[in-house]
Amino acid sequence: MAKGDDAVRKKLNKANRKKLRKDDRSSSSVTARVASIIAAKKRRQSGKRRKCQGMCFSLPTLEDPFNDRNGRKDFEKETKKVMLPHRDESEFLREKCKEIIRKNEKAKNPGLKNMKVTSLKNEQKKSLPFTSIDSAVQRSRIDSVRTKTQLSGKQEQACKNSDCPSKYLIRCLNEIENSLRCDGTYSNEEDKPLFVSTWGVEFWKCYSAGKDILETSGTSSTIEQIAWIVSSAADSISRKDEEGPPATSPFLLFLVASQEKAARVRSVCKPLKVLGIHTVSIHPGASLDHQIQGLKSSEPEFMISTPERLLELLSLKAIDLSGVSWLIVDGLESFHKHGYLDKVNSIRNYISRTTRAVVFDDCFRRACVPVVQTLLTGSVQRLSLNDSVTSQSACIIQSVNMSSLKEKLSKAVQILGQPFAQASKVLYVVGKDSQNHKLVAALKLKGHSISFVSACSEVGNSMDLKGKMKPAVSMIDADQIHTSELGEYECVVIYDCPLSIESYVRILTNVARYTVNGVLHTFFTSEDAKLAGPLIKILEQCGQSVPEALRKMSLSSAML
Repeated sequence: MAKGDDAVRKKLNKANRKKLRKDDRSSSSVTARVASIIAAKKRRQSGKRRKCQGMCFSLPTLEDPFNDRNGRKDFEKETKKVMLPHRDESEFLREKCKEIIRKNEKAKNPGLKNMKVTSLKNEQKKSLPFTSIDSAVQRSRIDSVRTKTQLSGKQEQACKNSDCPSKYLIRCLNEIENSLRCDGTYSNEEDKPLFVSTWGVEFWKCYSAGKDILETSGTSSTIEQIAWIVSSAADSISRKDEEGPPATSPFLLFLVASQEKAARVRSVCKPLKVLGIHTVSIHPGASLDHQIQGLKSSEPEFMISTPERLLELLSLKAIDLSGVSWLIVDGLESFHKHGYLDKVNSIRNYISRTTRAVVFDDCFRRACVPVVQTLLTGSVQRLSLNDSVTSQSACIIQSVNMSSLKEKLSKAVQILGQPFAQASKVLYVVGKDSQNHKLVAALKLKGHSISFVSACSEVGNSMDLKGKMKPAVSMIDADQIHTSELGEYECVVIYDCPLSIESYVRILTNVARYTVNGVLHTFFTSEDAKLAGPLIKILEQCGQSVPEALRKMSLSSAML
């Protein structure tokens, strides 16, 4: 008896249902990606194609006879790597690195060319591996000449060393650079990646030292500098996440003076969102309620804010800054113009004293020095690629004391009684022809111990008859200042004015390198009238006060 059409259709439907159930069970045990691959394979085996797949084809051409381009015009042929033996490659990189270092040292110190030759020859005899940040950066500069694939490989090889930036930091820099280049925001004439930035290398050295940073190049932060700062902060966040649970408060607080600057900084931080770094921007351009709700619903790692709006949120207790690890103050000149210096000092009180700070000091006025001293309370690292006098002498107060020969001795001793001199290392610069024994006797009478820099490098404190600690005093001849290290001295007294203005500039730009509380006292008499004019120019360039007696002396000497 023949089966009807209904029975045949019923049997086929039952077989199809079994097949579908079997496919559902197999697809449920795999991920979506594997399931899509299986489905595509079945479509290929069955000879069926999607509608869009049937349209995506291209014919071979003379330029592309095997149809490798798939119709794309911007096809780039992969360049083959030129593999060198490991030993030859390391020797090549080492020689190139030392050659670049030698050129940089000659450019920075042209007077020390002959002194560096012997030391470089001795270093070339030794085969040492790359163990410092300088060597890692120089390797990357050599690799930038090659293809992009070779550049990434060399960067990964350099990051294996603990003394150079990590792979995660380089990845953050690459994400920022790729995003900004696509937007057209970042353009470099030399076409060098952010990883080989000279400022970034110096910043990494200061950052690795674990101290506060005072940037005195004379400008506010650039895109390149912001990229290195936020990438270093992101690297620190990734390391902290490995050690323990993440903090609820922002890790980095970036203070800016305007809404436009806040948008610029946020555009640099935005590419890090794919790496899990969330950034919020707080400024008066948005409503206060909207920003409060946004802070409650999110836990940002980076916060960019203007001082005015941030103080409003702090007064409403809408945000907690006690856990901030990094404070960035961008451009004191802009804060000074808008009248925000007092507000910046108020914000510092809400942050822990252990918080590290980076201050871009582009305001060389004396009025900005107290603000910097409030923000940077500990030991600092000075960072500047500008060799000008104003840049190198930032946050050093210059005081010119107009006095006669009889008054000079008593005033020089009275300086040690001031509070800042009692807590700092003091250096007296004297001349060979002066009566130094009178000054030494007067200082010893006050209970201070005297030591000459040429004879003793380490100076301690002495105790007077009443049991109080007295700061020790160092002395140095004016002829020895060009060959001595003056960076550790915070208070310097030029007892005998130097013979040339170059000696004064040498002292000014080399003292108080690790603090923002440097003071330079200069005793000026009628015998030093020929230096009055050049000294006034330096004081005006550095934003220091000029005594009226010094101006009159300059005019009288010019008339004579």
